[in-house]
Amino acid sequence: MNRFKLLKTIQADLKDRLVICNIGLPSQELYKIKDQTNYFYMLGSMGLASSIGLGLALSQKKDVISIDGDGSVLMNMNTLATIGNRAPNNYTLLILDNESYGSTGDQNSFTGEKTSLKEVAIGCGCKKVIECDATETSDNLRNAIKDKKNSYIIISKIKPGNVNVKPIPLNPITIRDRFRKFLGLVSYL
Repeated sequence: MNRFKLLKTIQADLKDRLVICNIGLPSQELYKIKDQTNYFYMLGSMGLASSIGLGLALSQKKDVISIDGDGSVLMNMNTLATIGNRAPNNYTLLILDNESYGSTGDQNSFTGEKTSLKEVAIGCGCKKVIECDATETSDNLRNAIKDKKNSYIIISKIKPGNVNVKPIPLNPITIRDRFRKFLGLVSYL
């Protein structure tokens, strides 16, 4: 299963949850499948979806799901240590591991070689770390959301490949403001 099909599969699990989606094609694909105001699309800052999601989970009671890629997590591996030591029970990091840098042309990442994000996350103190086939992701995500005692990292092994999608037609300020409105916060502007 590729990323686009997986994102379609988990749509119902994302409803009414705060979703921070990784830069580039993952955000564009999620937007194409079903745009929602509870989705915060990253348009820049590769590697920071997991960190932004963690900060949001620390400041909110709602469930927060960061959708990140293996390449982005590899660029910001220190986020796993912070998650292992500080993540609240309303936080789930879903890593879509296609063993490549999908948004830049599917160059191989190290998760296709010797690097195990599961082992790194466990070594960073993360307690609930699940590595699964894409077909098991939705069930694992639902279980993580139901568990109100733990944060989770789910590493979903997917096939590489991108769907031809257009860029998101929203500017960063619009994305920020509508997300803040969903949270019930007043915009700065």
